[in-house]
Amino acid sequence: MDALTVAGEIAPYITAAVGTYGTAVLTRATDASADATANLGRRILQRIRGNQQDPAELDQAVAEAVEAPEDEDFQAMLRVQIKRALLADAELTADIARLLSQSPVTLTASGEGSVAVQHNSGVISTGSNAQIQR
Repeated sequence: MDALTVAGEIAPYITAAVGTYGTAVLTRATDASADATANLGRRILQRIRGNQQDPAELDQAVAEAVEAPEDEDFQAMLRVQIKRALLADAELTADIARLLSQSPVTLTASGEGSVAVQHNSGVISTGSNAQIQR
């Protein structure tokens, strides 16, 4: 798998990990209470960070994404840091691709109104005129 494909595939895991762990995502050990997606994202980020000579830019991008989780620009900055790391190191890209292939998490949604979730504790509505009542 090439670096850009891997970067695209790991984005949801990274987002889940940052949302679950905050900036501790870079140093935290496995958390049995977190879901598999967040744990895989944590492992991926820590692997990328451990491979960098100076992880300050990645750390900053994670911190900014944590501070403003809805800000697409900060999310994009984090993705750029990840892409740079993967493009610079084919071995790292291969390692991350292996992590993805070993993951039990596989979610696919395709087409208008499609939804892919691993766990859901609420309502998912894709209808334009849906009415949800309790």
